[in-house]
Amino acid sequence: MQCRPGCAACCIVPSITSPIPGMPLGKAAGMPCVQLTEDGRCRLFGSPWRPAFCGGLQPSPEMCGNDVAQALAWLGELERLTRP
Repeated sequence: MQCRPGCAACCIVPSITSPIPGMPLGKAAGMPCVQLTEDGRCRLFGSPWRPAFCGGLQPSPEMCGNDVAQALAWLGELERLTRP
């Protein structure tokens, strides 16, 4: 499955605890990553500086749903369920 163009839910919803270029302490849940472009793409895609967490997120029908709203909701619930 390919990412939905412009979705960016996985670059906004989850918290990331590892450093990201421009975000040395990671990012809080619900905060867009500083590496997210205006058209919803990752500037670090394919880069060695991309956090392992990001590379581990793979688009799937379950995660992405039928639209951006479903992707945001699913990832939001996962974030809620896994918060310390």
